[in-house]
Amino acid sequence: MSRRGRPGPPEPEEDEDDAPVGKARLDKWLWAARFFKTRALAAEAIDGGKLEVNGERPKRAKLIQAGDRIRLRDGAYEWHLVVRDIAQRRGPAAVAQQLYEETADSQARRAAMHAQMKANPTAFTHGDSRPGKRDRRELRRLKGD
Repeated sequence: MSRRGRPGPPEPEEDEDDAPVGKARLDKWLWAARFFKTRALAAEAIDGGKLEVNGERPKRAKLIQAGDRIRLRDGAYEWHLVVRDIAQRRGPAAVAQQLYEETADSQARRAAMHAQMKANPTAFTHGDSRPGKRDRRELRRLKGD
């Protein structure tokens, strides 16, 4: 409204951090979509090169919109996502799952990686007790002492 109480031209809609409607900061969207527990962790992953948006390495303040393609690497897993909706706030998990769509190829690769990791034995097994005299001798021999 203008100073005298008369309606003026409509103001463009923007949220609290000056992002236009239909767009959101990448770190905020990743947090809202529940890929990271905090925005700081999302920003750290972006700065560390764990994400690509439309084939390019983004900055944390990059504005994303519906239709953008995101590639996210999290440890041994890799997600290929298509942004479906934008959210500025973190909500329930059911709402967060509506914000993106994972490609079928990505789901299959993640399932295969999960099965492979589950099938592999651990690299080092802990014994039931401390090493005995024989084990210590083998360790010294191995270390070259």
